[in-house]
Amino acid sequence: MTVSVLVVEDEPGFLQRFCDAIAAEPVLRLCGAGTTVVGACALLDTLSPDVVLVDLGLPDGNGVDVIRHAMAGGAKRDVLVVTMFGDDGNVIESIRAGATGYLLKDAMPKDIAGSILQVHAGGSPISPAIARRVLQSFRVDRNGAGEATVPSIESSARQSVLSERETQILRLVAKGLNFKEVGAILAISPNTVITHVKRIYQKLAVHSRGEAVYEANQLGLL
Repeated sequence: MTVSVLVVEDEPGFLQRFCDAIAAEPVLRLCGAGTTVVGACALLDTLSPDVVLVDLGLPDGNGVDVIRHAMAGGAKRDVLVVTMFGDDGNVIESIRAGATGYLLKDAMPKDIAGSILQVHAGGSPISPAIARRVLQSFRVDRNGAGEATVPSIESSARQSVLSERETQILRLVAKGLNFKEVGAILAISPNTVITHVKRIYQKLAVHSRGEAVYEANQLGLL
């Protein structure tokens, strides 16, 4: 028995990578590929994939809408999110919508086919940084009320605004430049860039490049 997969990804490089990974695994079958929320929902109306591999940052909206559409009516299928967005809001919203796996693109396992098979078999592949955030979001309040509390990234970030140099570096990183290229532009060593990036992560309470860019945008720092 084969596992049919629908890929929803607008970045050509990642779309090709995912499709190639599926084609190389005999157990998997690519049943369709979409690049927008509207296109993906239309495909879901005509196809019956076992697994939906979806990005959240789509040109015409949020991939969470695709997840909701995929799971509408109690559909028995699995959704694996593969995205650059690792903030609390997107993670929790995706899980509530029905996603059973959540991977960050810049920390994605090499064997994407294995992750698809894992989620179809009942597993929940989750990037380590995301797993930690999910666990933190459900910590029991020390006051004994038993209510789950979500850490406030925004409040901690506003208390430690990025320095001018850190902002410069994050803007360049957001454009897709690597640490060596950033260092060349700013006339500093790649190691110095890495040191600044680590401080940026600490100040924004994030664990990846994608999360840092997203949080900084949300806070109006970029």
